Amino acid sequence: MRTPSPSPTRNVLIGYLTRELVGRILTTAAILLALMEILALLEQLTPILERHQGARGIGYFMMLHAPMLVGGILPLAVLIGSLVLLVQMTTGSEIAILRAAGLTTPGLTRLMLPAIIALGVAGALVDDQITPRSELALASWWNRTDPHPETGHGFWFRAGTTLADIGYVAHGGTTVTHVDLYQRGPNGRLLRTVHLDTLRYADGTWTDNGGRSLEPTGATVRTATLSPAPALAHGWPARIRPADMIRLSMDTPPLSAATIIAILRGRMPASQPSAALRTALLARVLTPFSFAVMLLLALPVVYIPPRSGTRSWLPVWCLGAGLLFVVFQGMLRALGNAGTLPAPAATLPGIVIFTLAVCALVLRIEER
Repeated sequence: MRTPSPSPTRNVLIGYLTRELVGRILTTAAILLALMEILALLEQLTPILERHQGARGIGYFMMLHAPMLVGGILPLAVLIGSLVLLVQMTTGSEIAILRAAGLTTPGLTRLMLPAIIALGVAGALVDDQITPRSELALASWWNRTDPHPETGHGFWFRAGTTLADIGYVAHGGTTVTHVDLYQRGPNGRLLRTVHLDTLRYADGTWTDNGGRSLEPTGATVRTATLSPAPALAHGWPARIRPADMIRLSMDTPPLSAATIIAILRGRMPASQPSAALRTALLARVLTPFSFAVMLLLALPVVYIPPRSGTRSWLPVWCLGAGLLFVVFQGMLRALGNAGTLPAPAATLPGIVIFTLAVCALVLRIEER
């Protein structure tokens, strides 16, 4: 039995809705991006000029920081763009015409969902492939141009069974100072502590200028002076590059899915807890569904009486619901990052609750 092909009218309607919806979402995203770029630049303008980077440094900062901002503003842009389109269609009697032609509210949603899901996939790809690279390049440039790297903050990371305490990183990650390595056994017992003053990366190898080690042996502690040598000989974890040091020095570095999986499998060093990595990975997979929730939250505006026009408060309530969804998801994700909630409980409930709430609201309005 042959499956009937979609009617030409349906294809035209899908194309029209997709074009109008995507256009308004991208316009909204561009406006929000410009505002966020200005705010970020105002915060960092003085350090950029103090480092004598000039207009080129300002442009470089804005270009590399843009992907991170895009990932943050896209959900809100989806909500605002959907609200603008649906309000215009409602007040312009387009929704009434579509209803007269037999198109229901769920049918309208199905026509708009493909564009939203495509934008969600694109947003997830930006967060997964572009943002980690751009933020790492920005952090490396920021560290490389820092005239006083010794004022940078210290940080910890783990690589296998070794814990490392780093004083600061300089010269784009090629210089690491005040290194304390805590080498543990498989059962977590401390085997040796190594202090290295300075490590430098050149020709694919880390070398140190010496240090000292402490090794507990029964009731005593054996100390030893370490002469300059390749850092691997003194317990420095293998396969660490300058880019890894920059990434580890960042407070909350954006990571690709491949990097997160490698860290969870113990193949790469990490400065974040495993719970935060699992939560971030699942949240990225669910990005298209979060965008779909934003579309659903804008849907009630199709019930605005055409005569009410822009005097209705319903778009404001829909916008407030979208902001509440963002805050609710942020709170759950914070609990997931802290390990209080497992990753599914930190990402799925918000999507399910708000989807069911909108569906219940639409059904109640339809019954009237």
